[in-house]
Amino acid sequence: MKKLVPFLLLILVLTSCAKDKTINGVTYRPYGILNEGSCKNDSIYYEVSGPAVFSGIMFSEAFLIPTFYTFGYNLYEPKSTVNEHTYSPDKGVKK
Repeated sequence: MKKLVPFLLLILVLTSCAKDKTINGVTYRPYGILNEGSCKNDSIYYEVSGPAVFSGIMFSEAFLIPTFYTFGYNLYEPKSTVNEHTYSPDKGVKK
């Protein structure tokens, strides 16, 4: 069991980061609170990465550097273009 916990923590760290995404042949990287001005593209729709938030909170007391990196540079991941992501006011409304 003692060998399993570090292995699971390593897997969590490696899989919890927000991912780059290629949209229309261009690869967009995630951004966070500290690099929003230099990395966020206004024509791309971003969502908060749930696994990144989870790992940032899990490691907040033990490891400051991964938490700083997660929230500072790797919090929002690109999903699609803003034009492809449309909100419908009656989506989910029972008719």
